[in-house]
Amino acid sequence: MRGPHNILRLIRTGATLERTGAMGVVLDAFDAPKPLRLAARLLGWPFKWLGYYGDPNMPPAPRALTALGPAYIKFGQVLSTRPDVVGDEMATQLRVLQDKLPPFSVSEAKRMVESELGIAVDSLFAEFSEPVAAASIAQVHKAKLAQGGEIVAVKVLRPNVERDFRKDIDAFYLAASMIELLSPSSRRLRPMDVITHFEGVVMGELDLRLESAAASEFAANTSNDPGFQLPEVKWELSGRRVMTLGWAEGVPLGDNDALDAAGHDRVALSERVLQLFLQHALRDGFFHADMHQGNLKVAPNGDIIALDFGIMGHIDEYTRRVYAEILYGFIRRDYKRVAEVHFEAGYVPNNRDVDEFARALRAVGEPIFGMDATRISMGRLLSYLFEVTERFGMETRTELILLQRTMVVVEGVARSLDPKMNIWNVAKPIVEDYIKKSIGPLAFGKDLGKTALVLARFGPRLPGLMEQLLIAQAQGTPEPRSNTLKIAVVWATLGAVAGGGIVAAIEAFL
Repeated sequence: MRGPHNILRLIRTGATLERTGAMGVVLDAFDAPKPLRLAARLLGWPFKWLGYYGDPNMPPAPRALTALGPAYIKFGQVLSTRPDVVGDEMATQLRVLQDKLPPFSVSEAKRMVESELGIAVDSLFAEFSEPVAAASIAQVHKAKLAQGGEIVAVKVLRPNVERDFRKDIDAFYLAASMIELLSPSSRRLRPMDVITHFEGVVMGELDLRLESAAASEFAANTSNDPGFQLPEVKWELSGRRVMTLGWAEGVPLGDNDALDAAGHDRVALSERVLQLFLQHALRDGFFHADMHQGNLKVAPNGDIIALDFGIMGHIDEYTRRVYAEILYGFIRRDYKRVAEVHFEAGYVPNNRDVDEFARALRAVGEPIFGMDATRISMGRLLSYLFEVTERFGMETRTELILLQRTMVVVEGVARSLDPKMNIWNVAKPIVEDYIKKSIGPLAFGKDLGKTALVLARFGPRLPGLMEQLLIAQAQGTPEPRSNTLKIAVVWATLGAVAGGGIVAAIEAFL
């Protein structure tokens, strides 16, 4: 419950930030004004002795968050996807957070599995191992099914994790409200919205049915992707607090020596991991948003295996087309077209000059294209692009920030496998293929087909809606705006499809 009692939690937080040396770093990252800095120091410095010491081998901010516990670790991970809030340097530091915590006992895990699934563990599993991984929200056990003998991975939420996270989130809300009160200028960073975003991410991860659904959808989208596989969700052995997947056997993608010893082609793997990400983001609009080496393995046959589906990214079809056109424009070095796409999408206000914006984009792109191929980075390009668009009045778009952050991570994975890879050469065929399929004549025909389907469903309601509108007009009663707009759009579209004039249809309606 939100309230003043959370001040005690904030005091412990401030004390830990002071003791670990993270207070100044965090305040600088948020560009905090003097009133906020003073309030933070008052919450931290006098109570410094109450703070946790943390691991001195870690950078100050990750050190403090790790010491404060699971909710703070997860908060740091979420902030690492928001360089627009904490800045690039802090976001980079937060990415090194290691989600490795002391595990809870096997007996407690078995008790939770039995409670969730309603069946004794011994009757479900012939073997149930000690934890093989322990994270902030859950831990994983390797098990063997009693029937069939298949090896599976059983993910179990930490005991009382929902309650513990709720308490800390309440404290975060209090901190955000205090920040907005003491520092009006910080409202541009939308502290309350950041906490709301964090709450949504965490609440989604605390229901493993949602992660199972994400894994299942991801598997359906990618079932025909060569060189890529996902562990199968065992729905009958999964629930809100337990998730069971097929066991993924393979070499960690971050272990180059093991990959070489197994005979895998690291150059081919580096290209495939980047192209798979772009395919999933552009083709499906649904991508793995946490594709670091710890969540990727290489199967004995050379396939890349993805794990952990707690953080997935989603981009609607229109935004995917805009993003692809922007990338394609940069690949062709057509900065005028990139600028026009931003204006057409409404990303940049119409009162700005498109030619001036195109010149600013050229200043972003040309230095990157002048680099050696091994230094070219799409992640860096997108980062620079966001800086320019902000100067021209573009509002922050969270889905693109997540995409950019994931792009940086995937590039890092690819470069670790092949430091000499040319990002543009690898990305170009994927982007070009998407452009052909989504923006050309074939795509236009598909769009018309979708429009016809919508009209077919909506058509039977037209007579009734028109009758309501005519009666309302006759009686002088204002018609609800939503119905008016629906009728106008439908009649205009029907007029266009039938070859009659859109203008005439709208004029007749008005």
